[in-house]
Amino acid sequence: MSITSRPESLITGNCDLEPLISLKGFPVFIGCTNQPAESDIKADMNWSICPQSGCIQLTELLPEELVYAEYHSEAVGGVWQDHHDEFVDFCAKYNLTNVLEIGGSNGAIAKRYIDKVGSVGWTIVEPNPGFAGNDDIQVIKGFFDKNMLNNQYQHVVHSHVLEHTLYPQDFLKHINQFLQKDGFHIFSVPHLFAYLKNKFSNTINFEHTFLLTEYLVDYILEKNGFEIIEKRYFQEHSIFYATRKKQLPTELKLINNKVYYKQLFIDLIDFYKLEVQRLNELIESIDAPVYLFGAHIFSQFLIYFGLDESKVVGILDNSAQKKDKRLYGTNCIVASPHAIENLPKVAVIVKAGQYQREVVEQLCKINSNTTIWE
Repeated sequence: MSITSRPESLITGNCDLEPLISLKGFPVFIGCTNQPAESDIKADMNWSICPQSGCIQLTELLPEELVYAEYHSEAVGGVWQDHHDEFVDFCAKYNLTNVLEIGGSNGAIAKRYIDKVGSVGWTIVEPNPGFAGNDDIQVIKGFFDKNMLNNQYQHVVHSHVLEHTLYPQDFLKHINQFLQKDGFHIFSVPHLFAYLKNKFSNTINFEHTFLLTEYLVDYILEKNGFEIIEKRYFQEHSIFYATRKKQLPTELKLINNKVYYKQLFIDLIDFYKLEVQRLNELIESIDAPVYLFGAHIFSQFLIYFGLDESKVVGILDNSAQKKDKRLYGTNCIVASPHAIENLPKVAVIVKAGQYQREVVEQLCKINSNTTIWE
């Protein structure tokens, strides 16, 4: 396995990162698989912090073809549906036509936009597309990079992509060079500062390789030639940005959040170390089948920190594509939430971050006898 070193700060460019925490032997893929468990690969998550900005980032990067080995991001559930609807409404205010969408996944944003305003000329560039395209939407399989700087598109859109880039400032520079003078750059990013503050385990990982807080998004946008026209918050889930090229550079002063971000991250790690002890005690105390919810990083995180997976019947997940597969890095098989429907007694561990309320309500509706451990 080829590992790439990233010793420089993603914010300042300086090679003065300070080691923070190393999570040894974490599963490299956060999806599900049909391959045997013996084939799973684990690697160290080595986190460091930038002393000038507080940005927490991985210093060693895994091959993208390993981290994104299979399509696994369906964005299912009511929260995601609401996110897509609100983001499309946000985009529609700017009358976008001739659009390039970076990382369009299964085409959910593109389809909604076209349903709302009609055919506008929409192209998706996506390394693992879950959608083949149609008469209104062209799909290009691949990554957006400087080789696409041909100015044939008017506007650029992306949703939950910036946090997946390995060099976010280079990504923004490419978009700035690519964008026509009167074009808009509109995107949604996860509200990672809220995730971290709320101790959500999907904050940073082998896919989100740096802590992209709202302040740091604003900073790197301004630094790389973008003017922020509008921001909108979607719950504590996402932040929508509408931006365009600036005519004049802005002098920026970088605020150092190192102490604050560092303590929040340490608190998150310490929380899960203690939480798995509590959950293991609960598992031992109940005479009923126990499930986890979320065939994703949520469950991998708990198991990594010591949750006794031998006592877990399986993992419940709403994704039809994950059903009957194994969560990578574990021995747990995925089932539909309806697997608990007729059980007289059952417990489900739910640590689903920003989707918590939606998931708990769904499980209790499926089976009112369900005990939820949050």
